[in-house]
Amino acid sequence: MKPVFNFSGKTAIVTGAGRGIGRVIALSLAQAGANVVLCSRTKAEIDAVAGEISGNGGKALAVATDLTVHEQLENLVDATIKEFGRVDILVNNAARSFLRGLLDLREDGWDKCFNTNVKAVWLLSRLVARKMMEQKSGKIINITTVGAEKAEVGMAAYGCSKAALKHLTRCMAREWAQFGINVNAVAPGFTRTDFSRPIWSNPDVEKLICQAIPKGKIGEPEDVVGAVLFLASGAADYITGETIYVDGGTMTA
Repeated sequence: MKPVFNFSGKTAIVTGAGRGIGRVIALSLAQAGANVVLCSRTKAEIDAVAGEISGNGGKALAVATDLTVHEQLENLVDATIKEFGRVDILVNNAARSFLRGLLDLREDGWDKCFNTNVKAVWLLSRLVARKMMEQKSGKIINITTVGAEKAEVGMAAYGCSKAALKHLTRCMAREWAQFGINVNAVAPGFTRTDFSRPIWSNPDVEKLICQAIPKGKIGEPEDVVGAVLFLASGAADYITGETIYVDGGTMTA
């Protein structure tokens, strides 16, 4: 089956690409013709995804990166330019979270969430934006969450950081539109990944979650991909500063 979107000649960086939503996004971009640079702290995971891409005839580069270390962010961008000569798409997917109530959450847990989910996105996006400015084009897509809008017990640090990311998306969109760069966000609802496994692995909890979702089921990583590909494509050239919710109707409840 031919892909709906064609990214031949384009290069994409995907953070948190070793598993879950990031992995599926990376594989889908590659299937649609993009060269994909895979970023994660765990080299074995992104090497495996790179192997899947190359095994299907695509081009991929795995770059182990701690997003909280600025020198490693610079290395990620430099490696991308050295290998592929340009960067057209950045998907900021990597995130940190802790399932803790506000009374029990440690201060360093709060800081880790904000350092990865907000600060690292700003720093990496700024490095990439400077390359995109030279090209006079580029698409940046930030993965946020419905938790940026709806308060969830035990998820305050994650939700607050993603709320900040949503506003950062709007700020980057406003400042960088003049350079031909579009910045948008995709906000999944509850999605079945290793990231959320501690919650959905309990059958009773899963049942309660499904009852709260109008579509009646937990989302899968594949459900999120279409919105990301759309925003990365030419079909979204006049869209910037927006958030698309992929949540099975959760925001309507």
